[in-house]
Amino acid sequence: MSPTSFSSSPSVALNTGLQMPLLGLGTYKLCGPEDVRRAVDAALAAGYRAFDSAAVYRNEADLGKALRELLPKYGLTREDVFITSKLGPKDQGDKAMEGALRSLAQLDLGYIDLYLIHWPGTQGLPVADERNPGNRAQSWARLEELHGQGKLKAIGVSNYTPAHMTALMQSCKVPPAVLQVEFHPRLCQPELRSLCAEYGVCFQAYSSLGKGELLADPVILEVAKNCERTPAQVLLRWAVQQGVPALPKSSNPERILRNAEVFDFTLSDADMDRLSALDCGHRFCWDPSEVA
Repeated sequence: MSPTSFSSSPSVALNTGLQMPLLGLGTYKLCGPEDVRRAVDAALAAGYRAFDSAAVYRNEADLGKALRELLPKYGLTREDVFITSKLGPKDQGDKAMEGALRSLAQLDLGYIDLYLIHWPGTQGLPVADERNPGNRAQSWARLEELHGQGKLKAIGVSNYTPAHMTALMQSCKVPPAVLQVEFHPRLCQPELRSLCAEYGVCFQAYSSLGKGELLADPVILEVAKNCERTPAQVLLRWAVQQGVPALPKSSNPERILRNAEVFDFTLSDADMDRLSALDCGHRFCWDPSEVA
């Protein structure tokens, strides 16, 4: 895949050589064929070339169908889009191969560009259960197999802590291409970012808007007012200006378009510093630190 494949969307190079767009459409809570199709249509029109799904979102089949039907409308092919999905915690361990093959079949797009282990734990096991590390390692070995077969072009992990990442790097044959975690001004994750830089792993953000709560933060509102942008655009720009890919999610076509308008302005160093100074280690989503 050439870097020009995503000409309308700036991208970052993964350690596999793949180019991954800096901005993708998150599809969490996007369900039902009509809603998925409407969001995908709006996203393609707005220039999005990456779409992030997961087995637990239960929308892989609808996403794949929408893309197969809509790509020709925009003169695009399968190779022009970057599709991410994730292994569900219920398939962690000995069911990982089955789970990944199910994602491939549900999406029905020939291959998946990036496939992640969604969570370091295993559904049905306590977080501190000592079987979790072995299950993670088993899942990773299966993803390595499918990567070797070309069915998963890149593989990675989500919600891993520094300890989880270090253990994976010490045991893997194929290093992860991406770590996808919660990242926004109140959770800057410096230790994880440093580890990713050291290991050559792309650090990717989810929940850039803090489940919407950050849109009312006084500092973010002030920065947005001063640069005549929406708070969401400021939060997304804060990430991509650091080279961190982001995945804003919305089912609203107008908001999908607005969220894509983050490459035609720059935040000043002072504004970047003001936003980063909000870091207090606050999570709006799940905390994986207790997972053995």
